[in-house]
Amino acid sequence: MLSVSFVAFITMQAPAGDYVDYLTRHCGGQASFAGSQGSHGNISCSANIPTPEAQALLREELGLAKPMIVRYFDWIYSIIFKFDLGYSLRPGGVFEDAGDMILEHIPATIYLTLFTLLITWTLAIPIGIYSAVRQHTIGDYIFTFLGFTGIAVPDFLLALVAMYLLYTYFDYSVGTLHSGEYEFAPWSFGKVIDMLEHLLVPALVLGTSGTAALIRVMRNNLLDELNKPYVVTGLSKGVPIWKVVLKYPVRVAINPYVSSIGFIIPALISGSVILSVVMGLPTLGLLLLGAMQIQDVWLAGDIILILGIMTVVGTLISDILLMVVDPRIRMT
Repeated sequence: MLSVSFVAFITMQAPAGDYVDYLTRHCGGQASFAGSQGSHGNISCSANIPTPEAQALLREELGLAKPMIVRYFDWIYSIIFKFDLGYSLRPGGVFEDAGDMILEHIPATIYLTLFTLLITWTLAIPIGIYSAVRQHTIGDYIFTFLGFTGIAVPDFLLALVAMYLLYTYFDYSVGTLHSGEYEFAPWSFGKVIDMLEHLLVPALVLGTSGTAALIRVMRNNLLDELNKPYVVTGLSKGVPIWKVVLKYPVRVAINPYVSSIGFIIPALISGSVILSVVMGLPTLGLLLLGAMQIQDVWLAGDIILILGIMTVVGTLISDILLMVVDPRIRMT
Protein backbone atom coordinates (compact mmCIF):
# COMPACT_ATOMS: atom_id res chain seq x y z
CA MET A 1 0.00 0.00 0.00
CA LEU A 2 2.91 2.34 0.70
CA SER A 3 4.27 1.56 -2.76
CA VAL A 4 0.87 2.32 -4.26
CA SER A 5 0.73 5.62 -2.36
CA PHE A 6 4.15 6.64 -3.66
CA VAL A 7 3.26 5.76 -7.27
CA ALA A 8 -0.04 7.64 -6.93
CA PHE A 9 1.70 10.74 -5.62
CA ILE A 10 4.41 10.65 -8.30
CA THR A 11 1.76 10.21 -11.00
CA MET A 12 -0.14 13.29 -9.85
CA GLN A 13 3.07 15.35 -9.88
CA ALA A 14 3.92 14.34 -13.45
CA PRO A 15 1.82 16.90 -15.42
CA ALA A 16 3.43 20.27 -16.02
CA GLY A 17 2.19 23.13 -13.86
CA ASP A 18 0.22 23.08 -10.63
CA TYR A 19 -2.84 24.56 -8.97
CA VAL A 20 -1.28 28.03 -8.82
CA ASP A 21 -0.87 28.01 -12.61
CA TYR A 22 -4.49 26.93 -13.03
CA LEU A 23 -5.70 29.59 -10.58
CA THR A 24 -3.63 32.31 -12.23
CA ARG A 25 -5.08 31.50 -15.65
CA HIS A 26 -8.66 31.49 -14.41
CA CYS A 27 -8.44 34.41 -11.99
CA GLY A 28 -7.16 36.77 -14.64
CA GLY A 29 -5.23 38.56 -11.93
CA GLN A 30 -2.96 38.10 -8.95
CA ALA A 31 -4.04 35.38 -6.54
CA SER A 32 -3.50 35.77 -2.82
CA PHE A 33 -4.11 33.26 -0.03
CA ALA A 34 -6.08 34.13 3.11
CA GLY A 35 -6.12 31.76 6.04
CA SER A 36 -4.19 28.54 6.59
CA GLN A 37 -4.26 25.14 5.02
CA GLY A 38 -5.84 23.57 8.05
CA SER A 39 -8.45 26.30 8.51
CA HIS A 40 -9.85 26.01 4.95
CA GLY A 41 -9.19 29.61 4.01
CA ASN A 42 -9.74 30.99 0.54
CA ILE A 43 -7.83 32.48 -2.34
CA SER A 44 -8.85 35.83 -3.73
CA CYS A 45 -8.02 37.40 -7.08
CA SER A 46 -6.97 41.03 -7.50
CA ALA A 47 -6.99 43.08 -10.65
CA ASN A 48 -3.20 43.21 -11.02
CA ILE A 49 -1.28 41.12 -13.53
CA PRO A 50 0.20 38.15 -11.64
CA THR A 51 3.93 38.33 -11.08
CA PRO A 52 6.41 35.46 -10.60
CA GLU A 53 7.03 36.76 -7.08
CA ALA A 54 3.32 36.58 -6.21
CA GLN A 55 3.04 33.07 -7.63
CA ALA A 56 6.12 31.93 -5.70
CA LEU A 57 4.67 33.38 -2.49
CA LEU A 58 1.37 31.61 -3.07
CA ARG A 59 3.13 28.29 -3.68
CA GLU A 60 5.06 28.80 -0.45
CA GLU A 61 1.85 29.44 1.51
CA LEU A 62 0.11 26.42 -0.02
CA GLY A 63 3.06 24.11 0.60
CA LEU A 64 3.62 23.52 -3.12
CA ALA A 65 7.16 24.93 -3.07
CA LYS A 66 8.56 22.10 -0.95
CA PRO A 67 10.55 19.31 -2.61
CA MET A 68 8.36 16.55 -3.94
CA ILE A 69 9.66 13.90 -1.54
CA VAL A 70 8.96 16.21 1.43
CA ARG A 71 5.41 16.83 0.21
CA TYR A 72 4.89 13.08 -0.16
CA PHE A 73 5.97 12.33 3.41
CA ASP A 74 3.85 15.21 4.75
CA TRP A 75 0.86 13.82 2.85
CA ILE A 76 1.29 10.18 3.85
CA TYR A 77 2.10 11.11 7.48
CA SER A 78 -1.16 13.05 7.76
CA ILE A 79 -3.13 10.13 6.31
CA ILE A 80 -1.57 7.39 8.47
CA PHE A 81 -1.16 9.14 11.81
CA LYS A 82 -3.80 11.89 11.68
CA PHE A 83 -6.41 10.25 9.43
CA ASP A 84 -6.42 13.53 7.52
CA LEU A 85 -6.76 13.39 3.72
CA GLY A 86 -5.84 17.05 3.43
CA TYR A 87 -7.72 19.80 1.64
CA SER A 88 -9.09 20.27 -1.83
CA LEU A 89 -8.41 23.43 -3.82
CA ARG A 90 -11.68 24.13 -5.58
CA PRO A 91 -12.17 26.39 -8.64
CA GLY A 92 -12.40 30.00 -7.52
CA GLY A 93 -9.90 29.51 -4.70
CA VAL A 94 -12.18 27.90 -2.11
CA PHE A 95 -10.79 25.27 0.25
CA GLU A 96 -12.80 22.18 1.13
CA ASP A 97 -11.97 19.14 3.23
CA ALA A 98 -10.91 16.34 0.87
CA GLY A 99 -12.14 13.64 3.24
CA ASP A 100 -15.63 15.16 3.40
CA MET A 101 -15.80 15.40 -0.39
CA ILE A 102 -14.75 11.77 -0.82
CA LEU A 103 -17.22 10.57 1.81
CA GLU A 104 -19.96 12.50 0.05
CA HIS A 105 -19.31 10.60 -3.21
CA ILE A 106 -18.55 7.15 -1.76
CA PRO A 107 -22.17 5.99 -1.21
CA ALA A 108 -23.17 6.48 -4.85
CA THR A 109 -19.93 4.81 -5.94
CA ILE A 110 -20.49 1.77 -3.70
CA TYR A 111 -24.13 1.40 -4.72
CA LEU A 112 -23.34 1.60 -8.43
CA THR A 113 -20.30 -0.69 -8.22
CA LEU A 114 -21.94 -3.45 -6.18
CA PHE A 115 -25.15 -3.35 -8.23
CA THR A 116 -23.13 -3.51 -11.44
CA LEU A 117 -21.09 -6.43 -10.10
CA LEU A 118 -24.27 -8.25 -9.08
CA ILE A 119 -25.86 -7.77 -12.51
CA THR A 120 -22.62 -8.74 -14.28
CA TRP A 121 -22.24 -12.03 -12.43
CA THR A 122 -25.97 -12.80 -12.50
CA LEU A 123 -26.02 -12.53 -16.29
CA ALA A 124 -22.54 -13.77 -17.21
CA ILE A 125 -22.44 -17.06 -15.26
CA PRO A 126 -25.70 -18.66 -16.48
CA ILE A 127 -25.26 -17.38 -20.05
CA GLY A 128 -21.67 -18.67 -20.13
CA ILE A 129 -22.81 -22.07 -18.84
CA TYR A 130 -25.61 -22.23 -21.42
CA SER A 131 -23.27 -21.29 -24.29
CA ALA A 132 -20.79 -24.00 -23.26
CA VAL A 133 -23.34 -26.75 -22.77
CA ARG A 134 -25.25 -25.79 -25.95
CA GLN A 135 -22.18 -25.15 -28.08
CA HIS A 136 -22.79 -24.30 -31.77
CA THR A 137 -26.54 -23.84 -31.30
CA ILE A 138 -28.58 -20.80 -32.28
CA GLY A 139 -28.57 -19.59 -28.66
CA ASP A 140 -24.79 -19.89 -28.47
CA TYR A 141 -24.37 -17.88 -31.69
CA ILE A 142 -26.77 -15.18 -30.47
CA PHE A 143 -24.99 -14.78 -27.12
CA THR A 144 -21.61 -14.79 -28.88
CA PHE A 145 -22.76 -12.01 -31.20
CA LEU A 146 -24.18 -9.99 -28.30
CA GLY A 147 -20.98 -10.57 -26.35
CA PHE A 148 -18.70 -9.19 -29.06
CA THR A 149 -21.09 -6.28 -29.56
CA GLY A 150 -21.03 -5.49 -25.84
CA ILE A 151 -17.23 -5.49 -25.80
CA ALA A 152 -16.97 -3.29 -28.90
CA VAL A 153 -19.56 -0.59 -28.15
CA PRO A 154 -18.30 2.15 -25.75
CA ASP A 155 -20.18 2.60 -22.48
CA PHE A 156 -20.80 6.30 -23.03
CA LEU A 157 -22.46 5.61 -26.38
CA LEU A 158 -24.75 3.04 -24.78
CA ALA A 159 -25.52 5.56 -22.05
CA LEU A 160 -26.50 8.26 -24.55
CA VAL A 161 -28.70 5.86 -26.52
CA ALA A 162 -30.35 4.51 -23.35
CA MET A 163 -31.02 8.01 -22.01
CA TYR A 164 -32.54 9.11 -25.33
CA LEU A 165 -34.78 6.06 -25.69
CA LEU A 166 -35.96 6.11 -22.07
CA TYR A 167 -36.74 9.82 -22.12
CA THR A 168 -38.34 9.81 -25.58
CA TYR A 169 -40.55 6.75 -25.28
CA PHE A 170 -41.02 6.27 -21.53
CA ASP A 171 -40.58 9.84 -20.19
CA TYR A 172 -37.95 8.45 -17.80
CA SER A 173 -35.04 10.66 -16.84
CA VAL A 174 -31.71 9.13 -15.76
CA GLY A 175 -29.13 11.22 -13.95
CA THR A 176 -29.65 11.00 -10.19
CA LEU A 177 -29.83 8.27 -7.58
CA HIS A 178 -33.25 9.25 -6.24
CA SER A 179 -36.46 10.85 -7.36
CA GLY A 180 -37.32 14.31 -6.09
CA GLU A 181 -39.53 13.11 -3.24
CA TYR A 182 -36.85 10.72 -1.94
CA GLU A 183 -33.78 12.96 -2.40
CA PHE A 184 -33.63 14.17 1.21
CA ALA A 185 -36.07 11.70 2.78
CA PRO A 186 -34.91 9.24 5.45
CA TRP A 187 -34.09 5.72 4.35
CA SER A 188 -37.10 3.48 3.84
CA PHE A 189 -38.13 0.51 1.72
CA GLY A 190 -39.60 2.89 -0.85
CA LYS A 191 -36.36 4.88 -1.06
CA VAL A 192 -34.33 1.68 -1.60
CA ILE A 193 -36.63 0.57 -4.43
CA ASP A 194 -36.46 4.06 -5.95
CA MET A 195 -32.63 3.98 -5.83
CA LEU A 196 -32.50 0.53 -7.45
CA GLU A 197 -34.76 1.77 -10.25
CA HIS A 198 -32.39 4.68 -10.90
CA LEU A 199 -29.30 2.45 -10.68
CA LEU A 200 -30.59 -0.19 -13.09
CA VAL A 201 -29.80 1.66 -16.32
CA PRO A 202 -26.31 2.92 -15.26
CA ALA A 203 -25.42 -0.53 -13.90
CA LEU A 204 -26.52 -2.27 -17.10
CA VAL A 205 -24.57 0.22 -19.22
CA LEU A 206 -21.44 0.06 -17.04
CA GLY A 207 -21.56 -3.73 -16.79
CA THR A 208 -22.15 -4.43 -20.48
CA SER A 209 -18.52 -4.84 -21.50
CA GLY A 210 -17.61 -6.71 -18.32
CA THR A 211 -20.56 -9.07 -18.72
CA ALA A 212 -19.67 -9.76 -22.35
CA ALA A 213 -16.05 -10.51 -21.46
CA LEU A 214 -16.95 -12.78 -18.53
CA ILE A 215 -19.41 -14.72 -20.71
CA ARG A 216 -16.54 -15.55 -23.05
CA VAL A 217 -14.30 -16.54 -20.12
CA MET A 218 -16.91 -18.83 -18.58
CA ARG A 219 -17.78 -20.41 -21.92
CA ASN A 220 -14.18 -21.15 -22.93
CA ASN A 221 -13.09 -22.42 -19.50
CA LEU A 222 -16.16 -24.62 -19.17
CA LEU A 223 -15.65 -26.09 -22.64
CA ASP A 224 -12.16 -27.16 -21.58
CA GLU A 225 -13.58 -28.91 -18.50
CA LEU A 226 -16.50 -30.59 -20.28
CA ASN A 227 -14.12 -32.58 -22.47
CA LYS A 228 -12.17 -34.05 -19.54
CA PRO A 229 -12.51 -37.75 -18.59
CA TYR A 230 -14.25 -37.21 -15.23
CA VAL A 231 -17.15 -35.41 -16.95
CA VAL A 232 -17.44 -38.07 -19.66
CA THR A 233 -17.37 -40.79 -16.99
CA GLY A 234 -20.10 -39.11 -14.95
CA LEU A 235 -22.36 -38.75 -17.98
CA SER A 236 -21.75 -42.35 -19.06
CA LYS A 237 -22.92 -43.58 -15.65
CA GLY A 238 -26.24 -41.79 -16.04
CA VAL A 239 -25.64 -38.78 -13.79
CA PRO A 240 -27.88 -35.88 -14.94
CA ILE A 241 -25.93 -33.37 -17.03
CA TRP A 242 -26.95 -30.42 -14.86
CA LYS A 243 -25.58 -32.16 -11.77
CA VAL A 244 -22.31 -33.10 -13.44
CA VAL A 245 -21.80 -29.60 -14.87
CA LEU A 246 -22.74 -27.58 -11.78
CA LYS A 247 -20.99 -29.73 -9.18
CA TYR A 248 -17.54 -29.99 -10.73
CA PRO A 249 -16.71 -28.18 -14.02
CA VAL A 250 -18.43 -24.92 -13.04
CA ARG A 251 -16.48 -24.77 -9.77
CA VAL A 252 -13.26 -24.95 -11.76
CA ALA A 253 -14.38 -22.60 -14.53
CA ILE A 254 -15.52 -19.97 -12.03
CA ASN A 255 -11.98 -19.44 -10.70
CA PRO A 256 -11.25 -16.50 -13.04
CA TYR A 257 -14.38 -14.74 -11.73
CA VAL A 258 -13.18 -15.00 -8.15
CA SER A 259 -9.59 -14.08 -8.95
CA SER A 260 -10.71 -10.94 -10.76
CA ILE A 261 -12.46 -9.41 -7.74
CA GLY A 262 -9.38 -7.40 -6.83
CA PHE A 263 -9.35 -5.73 -10.24
CA ILE A 264 -13.04 -5.50 -11.18
CA ILE A 265 -14.14 -3.15 -8.39
CA PRO A 266 -11.43 -0.48 -8.96
CA ALA A 267 -11.91 -0.87 -12.72
CA LEU A 268 -15.65 -0.25 -12.38
CA ILE A 269 -15.02 2.87 -10.29
CA SER A 270 -12.36 4.34 -12.58
CA GLY A 271 -14.24 3.20 -15.68
CA SER A 272 -17.38 5.04 -14.59
CA VAL A 273 -15.78 8.48 -15.12
CA ILE A 274 -17.22 9.14 -18.59
CA LEU A 275 -20.47 7.41 -17.67
CA SER A 276 -20.79 9.61 -14.58
CA VAL A 277 -20.23 12.72 -16.70
CA VAL A 278 -22.78 11.64 -19.31
CA MET A 279 -25.43 10.56 -16.80
CA GLY A 280 -24.64 13.07 -14.06
CA LEU A 281 -23.91 10.50 -11.34
CA PRO A 282 -22.14 11.72 -8.15
CA THR A 283 -19.42 9.04 -8.07
CA LEU A 284 -15.73 9.07 -7.20
CA GLY A 285 -14.92 8.84 -10.90
CA LEU A 286 -16.57 12.20 -11.54
CA LEU A 287 -14.78 13.71 -8.53
CA LEU A 288 -11.42 12.34 -9.77
CA LEU A 289 -11.94 13.83 -13.22
CA GLY A 290 -12.72 17.26 -11.75
CA ALA A 291 -9.64 17.11 -9.51
CA MET A 292 -7.36 16.23 -12.42
CA GLN A 293 -8.78 19.00 -14.60
CA ILE A 294 -7.77 21.69 -12.08
CA GLN A 295 -4.59 19.85 -11.01
CA ASP A 296 -5.86 19.38 -7.48
CA VAL A 297 -3.07 16.95 -6.61
CA TRP A 298 -4.15 16.25 -3.04
CA LEU A 299 -7.71 15.22 -3.81
CA ALA A 300 -6.72 13.28 -6.95
CA GLY A 301 -3.92 11.55 -5.07
CA ASP A 302 -6.32 10.58 -2.26
CA ILE A 303 -8.75 8.99 -4.72
CA ILE A 304 -6.02 7.11 -6.61
CA LEU A 305 -4.64 5.90 -3.28
CA ILE A 306 -8.10 4.61 -2.30
CA LEU A 307 -8.41 2.76 -5.63
CA GLY A 308 -4.97 1.24 -5.11
CA ILE A 309 -5.82 0.10 -1.58
CA MET A 310 -9.07 -1.41 -2.87
CA THR A 311 -7.04 -3.37 -5.42
CA VAL A 312 -4.66 -4.73 -2.78
CA VAL A 313 -7.44 -5.64 -0.35
CA GLY A 314 -9.60 -7.04 -3.16
CA THR A 315 -6.74 -9.25 -4.32
CA LEU A 316 -6.32 -10.60 -0.78
CA ILE A 317 -10.06 -11.35 -0.58
CA SER A 318 -10.04 -13.06 -3.98
CA ASP A 319 -7.07 -15.25 -2.93
CA ILE A 320 -8.93 -16.35 0.20
CA LEU A 321 -12.12 -17.04 -1.75
CA LEU A 322 -10.16 -19.08 -4.30
CA MET A 323 -9.02 -21.38 -1.50
CA VAL A 324 -12.67 -21.87 -0.52
CA VAL A 325 -13.95 -22.43 -4.06
CA ASP A 326 -11.12 -24.65 -5.28
CA PRO A 327 -9.61 -26.94 -2.59
CA ARG A 328 -6.70 -27.80 -4.90
CA ILE A 329 -5.23 -24.35 -4.29
CA ARG A 330 -4.77 -25.14 -0.59
CA MET A 331 -2.45 -27.97 -1.59
CA THR A 332 -0.01 -25.71 -3.45
